[in-house]
Amino acid sequence: MKFGKKTAFAALVAASALVFAGCAGGGDVIEEGSGSGSGSGDGEMYIALVSKGFQHQFWQAVKKGAEQKAEELGVKITFEGPAAETEIAGQLEMLTAAIDKNPDAIAYAALDPEACVAPLEQAKSKDIPVVYFDAPCNGDVGLSLSATDSKVAGALAAEHMADLIGGKGEVAIVGHSQINSTGVERRDGFVEKMEADYPDVKIVDIQYGDGDHLKSADIAKTLIAAHPDLKGIYGTNEGSAIGVVNAVNELGLEKGKITIVGFDSGAAQINAIKDGTMAGAITQDPIGIGEQVVQAAYDAANGKEVDEFYDTGSYWYDKTNIEDPKIAAVLYE
Repeated sequence: MKFGKKTAFAALVAASALVFAGCAGGGDVIEEGSGSGSGSGDGEMYIALVSKGFQHQFWQAVKKGAEQKAEELGVKITFEGPAAETEIAGQLEMLTAAIDKNPDAIAYAALDPEACVAPLEQAKSKDIPVVYFDAPCNGDVGLSLSATDSKVAGALAAEHMADLIGGKGEVAIVGHSQINSTGVERRDGFVEKMEADYPDVKIVDIQYGDGDHLKSADIAKTLIAAHPDLKGIYGTNEGSAIGVVNAVNELGLEKGKITIVGFDSGAAQINAIKDGTMAGAITQDPIGIGEQVVQAAYDAANGKEVDEFYDTGSYWYDKTNIEDPKIAAVLYE
């Protein structure tokens, strides 16, 4: 399936072997589904959601939105994901198990856009409609994607970084993935915006910490040591950004010496913005993503046409607007 230019699926996908054994990622389940044949077997529609994980507050907020919409529609859902967003094999096991339950629809957020192709072809062969949230799988199985336009969001981060550092200087990126589309597009949106509109801002390095705050902190320390004139660091998800915050705190740097621009929300980032360690961040609408993907799955299961892409939006927040009701509504702690 093709979703158009603004969600162009990057060709930067790792050639990943399809391995179903080995990893038993610690997922979470909203409600037990017992799909058999079509749906739950008791006449109630059953939708299986498989997320990227539960490592960050973002996924808890997506889960909340999914629960709310499921209750509104009167459908049964399960919501699972591995303990960390590096556990591709564990996520594939969850996806395979979900397909085996024969749900009325499957909603999936791909950690690896290539490794999920084969199992989702199995879902297609069983006439189970598939919709995506946050990040799609390659191939032509998925009917719809509910997500933030990540390239637009990355460009928004670049605009604010450039303004904050006076339109010139050295910056670096601590990314969370070179594989899944959110990591690729948040990076590319930032890089392309800087190259197009801010020629005096130089991106000196891009490193990847898998969204893990400890790895990301180590990377940030290395970047700061290697580039003494570094003015800013952009962290492309919650774990990446908090890793950068922890790094500058552990190094004892003066607040604001390194301009930190983050992505996502969560209590730690909100606190870092309030205390001046982080300049600001891009937030999404994860509750809206959860609500929209359940609606899309419900519509697809009922044979209704769904849009190829539902852009749930992205927003800049900092000290000046963090209390604004419109921003507060899309912050998640």
